[in-house]
Amino acid sequence: MTDSPECTDCPLDGDRRHFLRTLGVALASLGSLGLVARDADGATIRAMTALLAAPDDRRDEKRYPIPDVDGVSIDRDNGVIIARTAGRVFAFSLACPHQNTALRWNESDRQFQCPKHKSRYREDGAYIQGRATRSMDRLALRRDGAAIVVEIDTLFQQDDHAKEWLAAFVVV
Repeated sequence: MTDSPECTDCPLDGDRRHFLRTLGVALASLGSLGLVARDADGATIRAMTALLAAPDDRRDEKRYPIPDVDGVSIDRDNGVIIARTAGRVFAFSLACPHQNTALRWNESDRQFQCPKHKSRYREDGAYIQGRATRSMDRLALRRDGAAIVVEIDTLFQQDDHAKEWLAAFVVV
């Protein structure tokens, strides 16, 4: 069997190179955005949007349905994470307390992680390890029937508001 000579005039050769170059650029772009296969679990957060406001809700309050099962949902528009675990619902700021990078949920580890400096947090927002110096910031919330109402402007930092931080959850 002999090798056939390379086809320099073949129209598919240029298309193949263009395709491979375009594919390489696309994969590099996804990698720079942090959307590569190794981070796929971190991207499994369920998206959600706030419910319509009730007549007596304040401007800084957002309503969310109480989650039926344990898990994590995120409202990127309002920078809110809703997490249900062990019969409790928490509302967190989406921003990492270290440098305000958007946190991710890693389903396989059942932990939040900052993609920038790798700080990690438990489901209840408690700090595990990394560059951050405190737990995730919790938002004030209350239960109203089948919904939770989150005060998106009332942030409790564990180190400055320890008592409020510990109490910032609702039982379901």
